[in-house]
Amino acid sequence: MTAWTVRTGHGPAHPISGGRPTAGPEGGTRSRGRGTSRVFGALAGAAALLTLAYGAGVGVAAQESAPAAPGGHGAHDSHGGHGGHGAHGASAADPSRADDVAGAGGSSWMRAAGVFSPPGSFVPSDALTYDTRLVPAGARIEVTRFTGPSGTRVGARLHGLVPGRAYGMHVHTSPCGADPAAAGPHYQHRPSATADPVNEVWLDFRTDEDGDGRAEAVQDWNFREGGARSVIIHDRQGGAGERAACFTVPFGPEDSV
Repeated sequence: MTAWTVRTGHGPAHPISGGRPTAGPEGGTRSRGRGTSRVFGALAGAAALLTLAYGAGVGVAAQESAPAAPGGHGAHDSHGGHGGHGAHGASAADPSRADDVAGAGGSSWMRAAGVFSPPGSFVPSDALTYDTRLVPAGARIEVTRFTGPSGTRVGARLHGLVPGRAYGMHVHTSPCGADPAAAGPHYQHRPSATADPVNEVWLDFRTDEDGDGRAEAVQDWNFREGGARSVIIHDRQGGAGERAACFTVPFGPEDSV
């Protein structure tokens, strides 16, 4: 957003109105372009309100040291999902671009966060909700991916969903689009093989009383280059379900922005 400054005193013409300052009643000065500056001030205020209302913004994701290398496979969440193990706790995600950080030994660490909005919203987003009853506009998501020599760990944290509800979530092959089908099928380590938490990345979770949820999946394999591009939130847990929302995620270092 551009901040316009109106200077007083004798000087060049006003950059917006073209008027020159004139003497005021106290010997000071005023600008003849006051009406125009009020209009631009109102527009700037409206833009700021839209930014606050929709949670829009782009920031640099914090670069963190890589976590411990993965040691198994399967999905885990802190509210009774697959495996029954708790995910790593942290604060809710802020809207930001994805960031990929290289670590030692050929490992890398990625974090991407976004705010959900319906397709075609005034403020574009990589996080799209197709069913605002299940994933309200303004709900937030953060996805992390750690890749190391022994495999891949994918984590997810969500805020602002329906309290006390079970959701399914999987990694998909293509970026999100206005059509829920645009994200393609589940990513599979062995294509056209079994659809299960070992061959795919399942991140099923249950929200708490505040509508927050989190999950983690650990695999002993790594993503193929360009093969995984999004996560889909489903209306129920398991291998299928209606697509309620989608978040485009650059899972591979070659996809980072």
